[in-house]
Amino acid sequence: MPQHRSSQSKGPSQRQLRAGELIRHALVEILQREDLREPGLAGVSITVTEVRPSPDLRQATVFCLPLGGGHESEVVTALNHAAPYLRGLLGKRIDMKFTPSLKFLVDKSFAEARRIDELLAR
Repeated sequence: MPQHRSSQSKGPSQRQLRAGELIRHALVEILQREDLREPGLAGVSITVTEVRPSPDLRQATVFCLPLGGGHESEVVTALNHAAPYLRGLLGKRIDMKFTPSLKFLVDKSFAEARRIDELLAR
């Protein structure tokens, strides 16, 4: 009897994972090489840790951190403000049917891992 997928997904598909890595690499290149005229991004190096595209690949959530960890909320606000411009640059660099709209969030996984390490060290 064939196995049917339940309505609850078990995680991202291979297609989503591939698209996420493609988008992440392109965004890293854009953030390194392009001159973004957003005041909140002046002189800030940004680490893009993960990109999670939606199942239809039309939206993507980008998890990022400023290098050094300071001014996280200001940097993410500036990135979200520049998201339409970044989407346009992204569309020129990736070969996908649709260029996803971007939503930037602070990646809290490193802080959470540090907190767990501190709890385990006690």
